[in-house]
Amino acid sequence: MYRPRHPAPTVTPERLLAFGDAVFAIAITLLALDINVPNGLPEGQVGEALRDVLPDVGAFLLSFSVIGLLWLAHHRMFALVGRIDRPLLYLYFALLADVAALPFPTRLVSEYGDTAVATAVYGGVIGLASLLTTGMAYHLLRHPELRKPDVPMARARRTVLEGSIVAVVFATSVPMTLVSPTAAKYWWLLILLRHFPLNRETPDEDDTAPTA
Repeated sequence: MYRPRHPAPTVTPERLLAFGDAVFAIAITLLALDINVPNGLPEGQVGEALRDVLPDVGAFLLSFSVIGLLWLAHHRMFALVGRIDRPLLYLYFALLADVAALPFPTRLVSEYGDTAVATAVYGGVIGLASLLTTGMAYHLLRHPELRKPDVPMARARRTVLEGSIVAVVFATSVPMTLVSPTAAKYWWLLILLRHFPLNRETPDEDDTAPTA
């Protein structure tokens, strides 16, 4: 049986989840701050100014959706957590740092979305967030004593599988930007595949299976 060598007894899952919710909310709020038009425009130039901010609006909607999906994923992952150890805590802090930095690649893709560099940076940041969430779920899969008592191994496996699909889609989009940034963006739609494994009901398995 695994015994955490570096437990974090003073941090409860509920406190961590509340902290994470605040970080996600602030990141989403900061996205909207980049949408603005110049002050004091004559009436005839307002329409043109609004057209100029359309890329910013598109980048905002994209990142709002992505952050929303990441928030839902991290809540699904925390539904498994019964106890926190230091590896789990460090992975979570890394995830929150990645999420807090999302306004920067969002701004980058709104200004230079047709370039390979901007698209690759954006895809890489999202892929890293998905990988960190999946890493947390995998840690829980390997160490069932960290999970809630009523969480079966099959559910933890499904969480890992779903996160892995998202991480792979965004990670593989990075080299695709060298061929076509636009194709890489359409490639992101493959994250919809993450629903298929979850729609197939699998019997819950006994946690007495080996976890090495």
